[in-house]
Amino acid sequence: MLKKQIKETLEASKHNGWVLEPDAKALLHSYEIGVPRFTWAVNMDEALQFVREHGFPVVAKVVSPQILHKSDVGGVVPGIDNDEKLHDTFQRFSKMEAFAGMLVEEMDAGRELMIGAKVDEQFGPIILFGMGGTAVEIYNDTVLRMAPLQKQDIPFMIKNLKAHRLLEGYRGSKPVNKEALTKVLLAFSDLVMDIHEFIESIDLNPVLCSPEQCVVVDARIMLNRK
Repeated sequence: MLKKQIKETLEASKHNGWVLEPDAKALLHSYEIGVPRFTWAVNMDEALQFVREHGFPVVAKVVSPQILHKSDVGGVVPGIDNDEKLHDTFQRFSKMEAFAGMLVEEMDAGRELMIGAKVDEQFGPIILFGMGGTAVEIYNDTVLRMAPLQKQDIPFMIKNLKAHRLLEGYRGSKPVNKEALTKVLLAFSDLVMDIHEFIESIDLNPVLCSPEQCVVVDARIMLNRK
């Protein structure tokens, strides 16, 4: 059964057509899918409190129901390493359309992957997995599986990527944590099955996978209008 809090978040987001990133990450976290530590700061005091507790550097992202593609409007600033830069970023974001705050989160590192889902009219929910980052559409290195995923599906999905050797350790690099990646994919599959009636698609890109962990850095959940 869908958790009441998740259903309320999805219902409240319907008028936007998509789920704001802080809400999307909270939703992922509720399924034990790793996300960076973050705060949704609606004023500078909240942003400063976060860096006092967790330190620099951080990434800042504008939160606005009118800005879906944040990078296109300069709404993503990585590598902020002092109070002045944090303040200047908040001030600039605050002038953007329908400003609703600033997401401030820790910076993570790892191999860039993507995990996504779409709801096909004929086949139902489908899971996408592949190499991610800003060049995802150029490389077009993805595999598809119908949901729900089973644990035995994951090794085959990895092997079917053209760049699978990058995940297994290549030229001295360490392999990604495949146990953590498996847990993320299976938990994501559970999430998709639970909310597929509400969504058109989900895009997690990048998902940073290192030898230690897998963390979702950016999350976009598009809702249907039914």
